[in-house]
Amino acid sequence: MSPAAFRAYINLAAELGLWVILRPGPYISSELDLGGLPSWLLQDRSMRVRTTYPGFTEAVNTYFDKLIPNLVPLQYKKGGPIIAVQVENEYGSFAKDEGYMHFIKEALQSRGISELLLTSDNHNTLKSGGVDGAIRTLKLQKVNQRDVQDLKAIQPNRPTMVMDYRTGWYDVWGDLHHVLPPEDMVSTVREILRRGMSVNLYMFHGGSSFGFMSGGLAEPSYKAFVPSYDYDAPLSEAGAYTQKYHLLRDLLSQFNNGDIFPDMPVLQHREAYESAITYQHLSLWDALSFTEGPFKSVKPVNMENLPANNRNGQSYGYTLYETTITSGGLLKSGDNVKDRALVFVNRSYIGLFKRQNMELAVPDGKGLQTLSLLVENCGRVHRGRDLDKQRKGLVGDIFLNSIPLQDFTIYSLEMKPGFIDSLYQAPWKALPETPTFPSFFMGQLFAYGYPSDTFVKLPGWEKGVVFINGINLGRYWSIGPQQTLYLPGPFLNSGINQIVVFEEQEGDYKVNFEDTPDLGMAADVQ
Repeated sequence: MSPAAFRAYINLAAELGLWVILRPGPYISSELDLGGLPSWLLQDRSMRVRTTYPGFTEAVNTYFDKLIPNLVPLQYKKGGPIIAVQVENEYGSFAKDEGYMHFIKEALQSRGISELLLTSDNHNTLKSGGVDGAIRTLKLQKVNQRDVQDLKAIQPNRPTMVMDYRTGWYDVWGDLHHVLPPEDMVSTVREILRRGMSVNLYMFHGGSSFGFMSGGLAEPSYKAFVPSYDYDAPLSEAGAYTQKYHLLRDLLSQFNNGDIFPDMPVLQHREAYESAITYQHLSLWDALSFTEGPFKSVKPVNMENLPANNRNGQSYGYTLYETTITSGGLLKSGDNVKDRALVFVNRSYIGLFKRQNMELAVPDGKGLQTLSLLVENCGRVHRGRDLDKQRKGLVGDIFLNSIPLQDFTIYSLEMKPGFIDSLYQAPWKALPETPTFPSFFMGQLFAYGYPSDTFVKLPGWEKGVVFINGINLGRYWSIGPQQTLYLPGPFLNSGINQIVVFEEQEGDYKVNFEDTPDLGMAADVQ
């Protein structure tokens, strides 16, 4: 987001009569890839993020130099809507550097931030996450008397606030869709207010992590987040009212000093558009000439250290590694595939590397053969003490018959809008009866008049990514729970819209559009 767009967003809040509590980071978590930190930080093999390591503080200073001057005039004391600023986020769960929070606080204040400062932590890390001069606040999903007492004991005679009351929960691939019963949510908010505490809802509206922005969960084992950030929040991913919204509105009206809430805005229409039939097919191998590079290296190079994007490395998506082999045998990843790799010999699929599957049999062939590994970054973890270890792609040697493979040709497949747009010049073919995979598939959606929100559903497809008019909506995966991708009406043109689906292994060739979301089978948050 540009500084101008950022200022416009804050000013829009002011126009609507809203106050702003700002979280400028640099680390924000939010289930985003690397907690919102840029992946190019990991080019430095000694990098220690969220510490006073010089390589990190230099990046923070550069970032704040660009950001903070745009925020200073928007503070309450200068007539703006920003009433408070949070220093970092949940640092108590990380707490690797005692001087770090002081550095962030000083970095904000020295650039002109003068409003109330806050920190936000879980109850058991309140002490280690705070900093002098900032009010400590709680993150919670249930009110516990002991937690509130601990907060008041740490900072007596100060306001008590729940900065993150979690109204729902996130979802990961291969699990269920998590929900928090509406009655549980409203009773907890009622209890917080009864105690005279301030409360901020996380989330009131969750939205979507479009593209490849969703991160991963480190513990107890790695799992990737789905692109929907619906979070079972009071407003749905697409901005619809839920039972939670109505219960919350009724509750808050009791604390509104007799003032009447404004009327609820009328919701936008949603459309179940006619299904799009993909009529053209482009093999991944035929798309490689449209990538940046290729790059040559004796040893594998992780995506962050590829000389792509003006030597800032590759952040997201897929990376293809190819080398020549002279025999078959046992291929071992040595846990150096991050996070998942489709493996091919002479561009025919032979198997899958993932975290639990680190060996693969390579069939014998005649003469020289091309071994290809299409490696996907499924999302860097969003929190935890291993943030410095989130390099993706091939992060070390791959062994064939115990000998490390060498001499790689590497293609960066970040799938940015420019790349997708360039594919329109590629040698697309009419869809064959038995297309090869991985491949791109193209179709068209017709939207007449003013385009409406809709939801993309791909039954019969296995795993891949959907692009609308060059915009990456996010990943789909048949294992669920998420079954639809939210497609906002503003992403669509009146008339013809181009749909490109990148499918890894199996496709149905039809893309459906529905007027209701399907986030999968639900289970209560435990």
